[in-house]
Amino acid sequence: MIFFDTTQASSWGHASGLARVSRRLREELGGAARDTRWPGMRTAPGQDDWVLTPELFSEAERPGFTAFLDERPCKLAAVYHDAIPIKHPAITWPRSVERHPGYMKLLARFDRVWAVSAASREELQGFWKWQGVANPPPVGVLPPGADWQGLPRPAAPARDARTQNPPRIVSVGILEPRKNQAVLLDACEALRREGLEMELHLVGRVNPHFGGPIAERVAAMRRRWPGLRHHARMGDAALAGLVRTARATAFASVAEGCGLPVLESLWMGVPCVCSDIAPLVENAAGGGCAVVGGNDLAGWRAALRRVLTDDLFHGRLAAEALGRPLPTWAQAARTLREALG
Repeated sequence: MIFFDTTQASSWGHASGLARVSRRLREELGGAARDTRWPGMRTAPGQDDWVLTPELFSEAERPGFTAFLDERPCKLAAVYHDAIPIKHPAITWPRSVERHPGYMKLLARFDRVWAVSAASREELQGFWKWQGVANPPPVGVLPPGADWQGLPRPAAPARDARTQNPPRIVSVGILEPRKNQAVLLDACEALRREGLEMELHLVGRVNPHFGGPIAERVAAMRRRWPGLRHHARMGDAALAGLVRTARATAFASVAEGCGLPVLESLWMGVPCVCSDIAPLVENAAGGGCAVVGGNDLAGWRAALRRVLTDDLFHGRLAAEALGRPLPTWAQAARTLREALG
């Protein structure tokens, strides 16, 4: 039996990538898994059972967790996301920065680990090597599903995306420096000065530690640009509908573990303009994306202009997006069942 860790899931009130991974994996595992929470997982699983956690954790948040790993009453597996709090502490939640080194060290005591991208796997293995971990567990790659909440893949791009006037750009992610919405605003302002109009929809809550300046800028820009919208909360169905009508999505992030919105955009047949960090380049490799240096303003301006105005270029990217194989949540769950069942 797979015991699926839902310790934090019940309290999540937002739609982060980590929350989506946890929720969709649990849904697709169905009856092959049973929910468990700390500290109940110390006694519920038997010796031949697995505890699978997609969550972040620490000894401080789960007193006795280190002893649980030492006792090993069952087998242990985890889904690993990223090392962003270690690599970018100045723009990451203080609690995450404090927790993350210990979390990554504890992962070395698990029996199996899956990373959400090859780049993520490489950074975890590099961290363990730096820490001198002698016998780390095997780390596989478990690509998150591109298929939202199980949406069927369209046969062709939505007509609304081609006829929407002005054309629509959608950018999904919490408002904060890491997601780098500032470069999108700069690029769009420059294009509007050239006479090119568009809508820009920013979808995501405001980071309470670091998001204030970008939220204030968005509010100020909206007074002179009616096409700029900020959706602080949006359900999956509404977001999928918004993305489906977009000419393109834009993802300028400077750090990610996977970059799930890129995959979800491609599933819809919507081209994505994304930054050149390793996980996004990994996702873009199969086609459907225009890759730009994260802070290359001239590059963003040129890429957005082209995807908005060049129908042949846009059509090629859309065809690439719909024609390429993409991972699904059912496939991810099947990988876990076959390995742990």
